[in-house]
Amino acid sequence: MISASNICLAYGKRTIFKDVNIKFTPGNCYGLIGANGAGKSTFLKILAGDSEADKGEVTIGKGLRLAVLRQDQFAFDEETVFNTVIKGHMQLYAVMSEREAIYAKAEFTEADGIRSGELEAEFAEMNGYDAESEAAILLKGLGISEELRQKKMKELEGGEKVRVLLAQALFGNPDVLLLDEPTNNLDLKSIRWFEEFLGRFQNTVIVVSHDRHFLNQACTHIADIDFGTIRTYVGNYDFWYEASQLVLKQKQDANKKASDKAKELKDFIARFSSNASKAKQATSRKKLLDKLDLTELPASSRKYPFVMFKPERPCGNIILEIDDLSKTIEGVKVLDGLNLVINKGDKIAIVGGHSVTKTTLMQILAGELEPDSGSFRWGVTITNSYFPKENSAYFANNLSLIEWLGQYSPPNEGETFARGFLGRMLFSGDEATKMTNVLSGGEKVRCMLARMMLSNANALLFDEPTNHLDLESITALNNALLQFSEVMLFTSHDHKFVSTLANRIIELTPGGVIDRVMGFDEYLENPEINALRGKLCHADKADLKL
Repeated sequence: MISASNICLAYGKRTIFKDVNIKFTPGNCYGLIGANGAGKSTFLKILAGDSEADKGEVTIGKGLRLAVLRQDQFAFDEETVFNTVIKGHMQLYAVMSEREAIYAKAEFTEADGIRSGELEAEFAEMNGYDAESEAAILLKGLGISEELRQKKMKELEGGEKVRVLLAQALFGNPDVLLLDEPTNNLDLKSIRWFEEFLGRFQNTVIVVSHDRHFLNQACTHIADIDFGTIRTYVGNYDFWYEASQLVLKQKQDANKKASDKAKELKDFIARFSSNASKAKQATSRKKLLDKLDLTELPASSRKYPFVMFKPERPCGNIILEIDDLSKTIEGVKVLDGLNLVINKGDKIAIVGGHSVTKTTLMQILAGELEPDSGSFRWGVTITNSYFPKENSAYFANNLSLIEWLGQYSPPNEGETFARGFLGRMLFSGDEATKMTNVLSGGEKVRCMLARMMLSNANALLFDEPTNHLDLESITALNNALLQFSEVMLFTSHDHKFVSTLANRIIELTPGGVIDRVMGFDEYLENPEINALRGKLCHADKADLKL
């Protein structure tokens, strides 16, 4: 068990935590959620001992081993992949290293024999004889191929390094597991494997994630950071959402009832306090008024932007036709003779393949990149708006947010219009005058969404729109797109986002395109499609990636 007692933390005048008391018990997986800046990662660091609170203490059961998913991709550059995983259990790694050093000696002394016996006992007690097979199982489940396991970490790509670091955290059956965004860089198969792993895991897991599907599948409890404290709910993310909304409504109703009662009492006292015949009743009501609990509800850190896409006109019958489109990037052919027809009412999730392939297709359709050959044609009724995965070019000029949004606002609309629009996207008051060079990733995404909303387009192109957003902004965007009546093409790693929005799936594989009009979950479970994917892909590339 791991617990936090009376944790307090403030940055200047801003209180992050105030007298937080919480226990995390074995056999449970806790999803730690909260708005951006609420303190999720900070709280994990306090639990891990990497940061100190202003007040309070963290207690871990005696003899328990704590493992943390470290995000430093360069910390193990000179180690092999296998050794990096084993270092997840440093005590075991130390025993292994000393044991190997003794056995490598040319001359074996009596002292060496005694020490080796002690080491063998420790090695067996820590399940050292199963270490190699356990590491191999973890790496395979997380999509690290066998040929990579003896390579040095510096030879791996960034996404591969993160997977190895996750395997490191999982290795050796830790008693307490702390994970910050563990599903980043995982494909769909690896996420499923990881969910099943956590389902079998018997110890304590505390995980920060913005993936609602993962939180639903993996978590037994939700620990919600809000109002400067942490409240635990039994159940997954969807249950938390319903329960927290109910609790909030009950508090609001109770406050309104108390406020209405207070107003009634004050009115009576004001009317009759000087009336001799009513003075006794007025005094009695004054006592009732003093007893009323009129505590103002604390301000929530959880805020939802107002997102709505209103097309200026409906789409005609011809939406988009793609003919024999090809493109080579850095010597690699990422698109090869692609042919597609997009129809009215399509909400298309583009899945599979390499992310460069999907991004390249989006850039071509948005007019930001020229194809090497082939063509595409938008219908005459279509206006499209594009959300790029990489948006830095849109913020190259250092402008205030009011000036930045003014570039995309209707003619003759001034500062008042821009301020109002920015306020709906959570940039209120002085926030609207912030300069674009100091914006966070999530703030830039909200700006890009505002730009798209102002376009009034009837065809929307999104390339990974949920990256950098907190759960509240993801929910607002998801709900807005559910209401959008026209055409949409998008890529996303967010399972719930894809499954709730898509009515057509286009999968780009090395051997061709799979195109089906159906929902995402139905697509995943279709045996015919799974068989076709196996034929179109090499065996080691046959797993669907979002």
